[in-house]
Amino acid sequence: MFQRIFLIVLDSLGIGEAPDAKDYNDVGANTIGHIAERMDLNIPNLEAFGYGNIAPIRNVKSVDHPKAFYTKMEEASLGKDTMTGHWEMMGLYITKPFQTFTDTGFPKELIDELEKKTGRKVVGNISASGTEIIKDLGEHHMKTGDLIVYTSADSVLQIAMHEDIIPIEEQYRICEIARDITMKPEWKVGRVIARPFIGANKDDFSRTPNRHDYALKPESKTTLNYLSDAGYDVIALGKINDIFDGYGINQFSKTKSNDDGMRQITETAKKNFKGLCFLNLVDFDALYGHRRNPIGYGQAIETFDRQLPDLLKELNDDDLLILTADHGNDPIHHGTDHTREYVPLLVYSKRFIEGKELPLMKTFSDLGYTINDNFKTAKPKFGTSFLKYLE
Repeated sequence: MFQRIFLIVLDSLGIGEAPDAKDYNDVGANTIGHIAERMDLNIPNLEAFGYGNIAPIRNVKSVDHPKAFYTKMEEASLGKDTMTGHWEMMGLYITKPFQTFTDTGFPKELIDELEKKTGRKVVGNISASGTEIIKDLGEHHMKTGDLIVYTSADSVLQIAMHEDIIPIEEQYRICEIARDITMKPEWKVGRVIARPFIGANKDDFSRTPNRHDYALKPESKTTLNYLSDAGYDVIALGKINDIFDGYGINQFSKTKSNDDGMRQITETAKKNFKGLCFLNLVDFDALYGHRRNPIGYGQAIETFDRQLPDLLKELNDDDLLILTADHGNDPIHHGTDHTREYVPLLVYSKRFIEGKELPLMKTFSDLGYTINDNFKTAKPKFGTSFLKYLE
């Protein structure tokens, strides 16, 4: 049995179109593949793990003796958003996609109720890039205190507010009101997100790390609950606690960036615990995928690769490290939305003499099921264990 499992989600780092990509208008999507076409990726540590063995990636070699077990996973749920991907990893299937308001904005009745309960007017109410909408409406917001409400292709209601205009605790209270309103079945969205920003004018507005997600609670127990119920540590880093609304998590910490996330997981590896440490590295998605910046995305992958050895040297022989993603976000694909792709799976331990190819995973739930299998706890309804292959 592995005593500690470290699971890192490289948010949106897909590895090629999924078999049903056409259903999502994502034929041809390949996040890592298209990034590698735009720059010469230098990722020797991921390469040594067998990243280039999973699928052809320009300038990333396949290796004869990979250090990690490797394959790719196919998403079984309907959807390509953050919550769907993470929830499926932990044993849930989403058979009805979360509701979106991409084309229409939110109904007048919802906005009216939000204005009444917060005492503030709403501006925006469109699908937009978060960085662009604060450029367009941020100065208006600073003059009036109006709430900048927007959505995206995801099932989200986002509210951008300036930290000097609306104090952060008040921002969170406003988003809690919005979360309560959007629990009505006809308005139910996956997440309400506080999007605080700072700056004097549209030329220097920037979002701060004080983002807060108000997600739906999973409708049933997940891998995290089964671990926690059995007395194991479940440590959530980054936005993991928000994604699961704290359900099944007994320790958590937010992160300010990918760099901060890697620092925190490396520090956690120095501590004595037994169970799961679960980290999401959101910058890949938020800073580079949605903003369609393949070079910035590639440089962020290279930075992660350079940071990986710092974590590896803190691992014990009976630790397991798993690297994967929750969906794609091809930075040269049309639009600014996530993309329906396979995700990579790399599984490493110091005890492995060398890795091998694992079977293709037909659901992300195999990951959570395997974690529960390792700790001999109750298991989710969905998934199968690949633990037997790790020998």
